[in-house]
Amino acid sequence: MKFKMKTKCLLVVLLFCCGLLSFSQESKIIVITNPLNVDREFETIELSKNKLDLESTEVLENFRIREIGSNEFLISQCVDENGDGVSDVLLFQPKIKALATNKYELVVNTDSISKDPTVYCYSRFVPERTDDYAWENNKVAFRTYGPIAQKMVEDKIKGGTLTSGIDAWLKRVEYPVINKWYEKYTNGTGTYHKDTGEGLDNFHVGDSRGIGGVAVKIDTSYYFSKNFTTWKTITTGPIRTSFVLTYADWDASGNKITEVKHISLDYGSFLSKFEIEVTGTKELSTGITLHNNDGKTEGNSKEGWIDYWQPIDDSELGTGIVFPKKTMLSFEKYMNPKKELCNLYASLKVKNNKVVYYTGFGWKKQGEFTTKEAWENYLGQFASKINNPLTVKIKE
Repeated sequence: MKFKMKTKCLLVVLLFCCGLLSFSQESKIIVITNPLNVDREFETIELSKNKLDLESTEVLENFRIREIGSNEFLISQCVDENGDGVSDVLLFQPKIKALATNKYELVVNTDSISKDPTVYCYSRFVPERTDDYAWENNKVAFRTYGPIAQKMVEDKIKGGTLTSGIDAWLKRVEYPVINKWYEKYTNGTGTYHKDTGEGLDNFHVGDSRGIGGVAVKIDTSYYFSKNFTTWKTITTGPIRTSFVLTYADWDASGNKITEVKHISLDYGSFLSKFEIEVTGTKELSTGITLHNNDGKTEGNSKEGWIDYWQPIDDSELGTGIVFPKKTMLSFEKYMNPKKELCNLYASLKVKNNKVVYYTGFGWKKQGEFTTKEAWENYLGQFASKINNPLTVKIKE
């Protein structure tokens, strides 16, 4: 009898403790405020374990987020930022009306993990196409080039690519296309240079900066790196893909430059975020290729963006770069007898060996930007949002 009583008491204590633990976890309230007079969506909230005041032993994958008053969980993604095998950041994207404040709760719900959401935000190294690195979300896709492609050019082997410029893949479907397009290329069943309804790669990079490649200006000349030398994928998922590209040290008229790109692309965004670690210069330029120089360039120093709207085959394309406030020093349309060296450049201030900007494109055939004005309005709003971020507070 005493044994049964002790067992019952122990069970009650355990249930009580579990209830307290559950209550503690469920009582974490995430308060998000939109300071702008525009509705906000497709903006990613990052919650670290420290910000959530979670124990280091707690598993982020066991947590879910829902708006207070709703029974539906928001799509979320856990990221291992430091590469130690344990997730340390939780991502989600709220929808918040203009000047509104929404409240969400963090709850434990392991049952909802059974169905994985679609990996819209995807990136990978592509050894079957020499050594590209490609990335995409539900709106846009990009790629750039590795050391084998560089060596092929230097050894005069056909099929190589020598550039640190950023290529654009003009997709017009929501679902992922990278693996599908490369598979067509490798098995000979098609080509991604022809649009069969999903989009195509008809954007030429060459020696240009493409969309968002970097350079250093010395006097009147621009200098830049060659292909990336190493890569590291950090995450892919429904909300974000991110990765790191490292470049060999390069020379800018006697100045030794080091360059590491931390690139991320979030769901719903037409712009990739570039965080450049750089040494050897106090200013770094980033550029957009002018191709045939048959489009219109624009720059807005007050809002913090540059763009180029151009005809491309049977459609039109807007390319652009957005900068956080007090980052862009100046911009110029740089012309050169060699067409591929003609770029619209912005000069950026290097702070603590770092530069941040957002770069991407809007293709008319994709449907969301059918005019130059619509594209520039998007860039202006994007700049306003990154300079007036959603505020996040955690309450018990």
